[in-house]
Amino acid sequence: MKNTPTEAQLASIPGLYQTEHIATEDRLVYAHFHLFDSHWFILESDGIDTMFGYCILNGDLLNSGYGYVSLTDLQQINVLGQFEVEFDPYWETKRICEIELIRRGGGIVVDPRDEKNGGDWKWHILQN
Repeated sequence: MKNTPTEAQLASIPGLYQTEHIATEDRLVYAHFHLFDSHWFILESDGIDTMFGYCILNGDLLNSGYGYVSLTDLQQINVLGQFEVEFDPYWETKRICEIELIRRGGGIVVDPRDEKNGGDWKWHILQN
């Protein structure tokens, strides 16, 4: 893995289940891992290995979603002996609704009629 997170960086992420009382659109993403079009946006961690967040594999927004991922598993990914998952050490904590990939993958669209929130992002379930 490129730029493995330090213990201090992992410790700064809230523990598992500590943020589930927060509305989804207001939850914070504390870390970001990526490899090509695969992204892991981390919301919670046990501080050791297990993390919870939003995952997009190979750019597949249709099948992206929330779940658990192991730091050990991310560290062991190696494509053709050359490419590894990279931890973004410059990631700045931000709300889920501020991340374009999560908005597109999570069924969030801009609703200009939402005057109460100034036309801000509003969560919608996309209908087929």
